[in-house]
Formats: sequence, structure tokens, C-alpha cells
Amino acid sequence: MSDYKTVQEIKGIDVNIAARFRCILILRRKTTKTAKTGNPFLSIELGDSSGSFTANCFDGTDIYTAIDAAPEGTILRVAGKTEYWQDRFSPKLQAAEAIDAAEAADEGVMANLIETPPEAEDVLWGHLLDAVAAIQHPQLKETVQRVLDELGEHFRKCPAAVNMHHAYYNGLLEHTTHMVRAARALLPLYTEVDADLAIAGIILHDVGKLEEYEGEYAAKVSRIGTLQGHVVIGFRIARKAAIMSKLNADLTERLEHIILSHQGEKAWGAAAMAATPEAVFVSMVDNLDAKMGMVQRVLRNTPKSEEFSDYLAGLQTRLLTTPPDKS
Repeated sequence: MSDYKTVQEIKGIDVNIAARFRCILILRRKTTKTAKTGNPFLSIELGDSSGSFTANCFDGTDIYTAIDAAPEGTILRVAGKTEYWQDRFSPKLQAAEAIDAAEAADEGVMANLIETPPEAEDVLWGHLLDAVAAIQHPQLKETVQRVLDELGEHFRKCPAAVNMHHAYYNGLLEHTTHMVRAARALLPLYTEVDADLAIAGIILHDVGKLEEYEGEYAAKVSRIGTLQGHVVIGFRIARKAAIMSKLNADLTERLEHIILSHQGEKAWGAAAMAATPEAVFVSMVDNLDAKMGMVQRVLRNTPKSEEFSDYLAGLQTRLLTTPPDKS
């Protein structure tokens, strides 16, 4: 049996013990910062399918040299010691070396490296295709189907974010499918919202992320993602498909508006504020599933011994992870 531990396993070690560990993890994030002394240090995030943690690597150490040379997305064999700082898991890393996927597979850990949703990809994809089939307007359905026909394989694999919500393999597919399910439950309450347009907008709202993100094992923002962002990219993709499908001008404009406004606030990246019933609806469902996706992920990944999760930037708090006492 491998002596490599998962993130969840090392987080589950007694907090009063400074235990040594070995892991094979993915370098998800790496940022160079400056200490109060003026010396550089690296703030990194390492993770596997069971969770992630952050750590600091200081200049002048072997671990700094090893991590500094590794690009984001690198598979690393790391050794360290469990430590906590202000009640937050903050291990001291002592050694790291880059390995390839073949070596990770030989060590028996490759299957545990890539985080995926609890539901199988084919199940999620099937639900999404059912939603497309249910769109009644022929040209609107054709517009959505045209995008999925061209980009579907990438759509199935892409994460929904770099580090906020559904930031893992198949994350965009899970997020979009969950939004469709939520919308179908809520649409009977809001008859003012056109169901065809709302479902089409949900399926296409984040399609620009297919070009915004790149990277095999850790998502990062691409050149075009930096220069344009997924809202503008998605607008272009949807517009091209709508023109080719001969969607009328009014529905094309309304579909584009959903994509341009779905971020909710201009400060969050929206190009416009939601100004149609469907755009307001999609923006709210998007926000709901983004936040509940954070909740679901942290409940999956927080050790059962921990009452609270680590701080979640998207929720601006730590999450109470224990279930309600209904005795």
C-alpha cells in the first residue's frame, strides 16, 4: 500500500501532533509575494481530489527553489510536517520534486489527483442534452445545439472557475446542469420568464470560459481570457451561432443580454445590468448555484473532525460543516 496521503487524510491528523507526511499533489496556484523583510516568498496552493491547502515557501530554501521552477499544473511529490497557524492548517513543506503523470500512475495516486463532481460526466451531459431537447423555439434550440455540437467535448471537461466555484474537472458541466435543474423547479413560480430563453441563456451563459481558461491539471486564465474575459467571448460565440441558426433579431439580442449581464454586478465582470425578466432570473440562479456549489464542495472536502471549514473568499466566511441537531 502507498504511504502517500491525501489532503483530507493529512488534514484529519490530530492538530496537537506535528506529523510528517508525504503526498503527491498538483500545484494549483503559485504567487510571488514580498515579506516584511523585503525578501520574496511563494504562496502556493496544492491539492488533489479530496481538497487543497495553502502554504508558504521562503527564499533561500530548497523548497523555494523547487517550487519556483515548477509551473502551475505541475504534479509534485512533496514532504512536510503538519502545522497550524491561527487555527488554520498551514503545513511546513520540507521537500518537493516534479514528477510526470506516468510516475504518479506508477505510484498508484493518479486516479486520486483530479477532482471531479460526485455525479458522472455522462449523467450530467445527458441531463443537459435533455434540457436542449425541451426548448420549443426551433431557432433558439438550434442556436444552443450548434454551440454544443462544436464545443461539447471541451464543455464537458472545462472547470467553471479558477478558484471560486466548481473549480475542477467537469465543473462547468456540473454548474450548468445544476442551474438547469434549479431553473426548471423555479420557472413555474415566475411565469413572466420565458422558459425557452432562460434555459438557452443558462446553457450558454458561461460558454466563454472554454476559451478563458487553459491548463490540463490546473486552470489558469489564457491570453484571450485576460484580454477579453468570458462574458465577451461568450457573447461572440452565441452571436455567431444565432446568426447561423437564423434566430430573429429580438431573441438574439435577449440571449446576448443574458450572457452580458449574468455576472450580476459590473464590479463582478458584468458588461450590463440584467434588464429583462430572463436575464434577472439567470443571474440569480447563477449566483445561487455558484454559492451552493462552494458549500457542497467544502462539505465534501472538510474532514469530519473539523467543525468549520477554512475561510471561503466567495462566501466571505468559514462554513459550519456539522449537520443540524434535530434530536
